[in-house]
Formats: sequence, C-alpha cells, structure tokens
Amino acid sequence: MNAKKTQRIVVKVGSSLVTNNGEGLDHAAIAMWAEQMASLLKAGHEVLMVSSGAIAEGMQRLGWTKRPQEIHQLQAAAAVGQMGLVQVYESCFARFNLRSAQILLTNADLADAERNANARATLDTLLKLGVVPIINENDTVVTDEIKFGDNDSLAALVTNLIHADLLVILTDQGGLYTADPRQNASATLLSDAIAGDPALEQMAGGAASELSKGGMLTKVLAAKIAVKTGAATVIASGREPNVLTRLMAGEKIGTYLAPNKNY
Repeated sequence: MNAKKTQRIVVKVGSSLVTNNGEGLDHAAIAMWAEQMASLLKAGHEVLMVSSGAIAEGMQRLGWTKRPQEIHQLQAAAAVGQMGLVQVYESCFARFNLRSAQILLTNADLADAERNANARATLDTLLKLGVVPIINENDTVVTDEIKFGDNDSLAALVTNLIHADLLVILTDQGGLYTADPRQNASATLLSDAIAGDPALEQMAGGAASELSKGGMLTKVLAAKIAVKTGAATVIASGREPNVLTRLMAGEKIGTYLAPNKNY
C-alpha cells in the first residue's frame, strides 16, 4: 500500500468494537480512534467514519439481551441508541479538537441521482472544513427491503460515493484468515490479496456475532464494491494499538486487498 498517495480514507468500525461486545459504548476505544484520526488529519489526510452500534447501544439501554427480529423494535432500538452514540463520539472527538458531524443514510439516498449528488456534496464540504463525518445507516426509517444489511456494504458504498482511496474495516479479528480461526487452529492470516478475487468469498465464510449482521464475508464483499472506484481495502483489528496511524506510516497490519495486481 502506498500510504503517501492515500488522501481520502473511510474507516468503518463494527458494533462489537464500538460497544465492547455489548457491554455499553466503549469510550476508551472511541477516544483511541479519535486520537488517531486527529493525527491523520494533521498529516493531511481526509477521514470519514462509518460506525455501527446504534442498535446494540439501544438494546443495552433498553435492557434487551437478545437482538429482536421485528423491524419496528430494531428501529426503536436504533433511535434510542443513536442518542448515546452521537454524544460519545462528539465528546471523544472534541478532546482532540476535532469537529464531527452526524450523517444518516439509506439505500434510497444513494440510489437516487439527486440525493446521491447532495450527499456527496455535503460530505465533500465537511471534509474541506476539516470535519469528520460519522456515518450510519438511518435505521429508524428503513424497512427490511431497503436496508443495507450491514455497515460493511454501507462503508463500501460511501467509499464509492466520495471516491476514497482506502477503506479500512476495523473488526474484532486480526484480518482475513484462510479459515475461521475460532474453529480451525491451523488457520493463517492472509496478508495480501486482490479485491474481488472469488476465492476470498469461499475463504471468508465466518458468521457474525449476536450484535452485528456482518461477518468476514460481508467485509470481503465490501472490498469488491470499494474497488469499483479504485479503492483498496484493509481488514484489521480495531483493538490493535495505533492501527490507523501505523497503517498510514506504511506498516503492514491485517489483510490488504489491493485494487489490482500492482501492489
């Protein structure tokens, strides 16, 4: 990965990371990512964040231990959880003199040409102002038919929307393995591959947790979407110390999915 040519970065963090596996919003982790993003902005990068966690945080606030199946209950949980999510992000980013903005999107926003253009213009303006957009699916208004399904695909579509150079998907795993390391002790970390390689989809089979709809397969598919506008993807552990700043310093962490063979 050529970090020097990586100007615009989309960082996606999942529910398990944001909520510390459902125990409540992880203020320390969010502050850690905010500090790293502040460093990236000072180095001249533009950074957007796609965050899961609204439904998981809402479940915790409502005292629910199991993710509901009924769409309106999910929407209610998202509405409750979004309040806490925004409060924590705003306070953590402010500690590092970062301004943040909340952006809620639906599939319809990106499918409609006019709304797509408006979303892109707003994001471009925020980035020029040095503001970090924090993006989530608008769970309170979507229905089952139009949901993105997971924020990995949302992050990839945002990557396409603003023509980002790099999509970083932070997860609770070290990257993409040759098999699920939780079930296969001989599984090894895949350090490099080509985004869109069909073999990756077979390799990625693992399931998601109770808190999230995504798994490793959705991350591989997200890389396949992101590459449509030339973006590379990194899948790495969000618990790795200084993962974002180290990646931008050129260190190899996790799995790098290149947009072509010249990586």
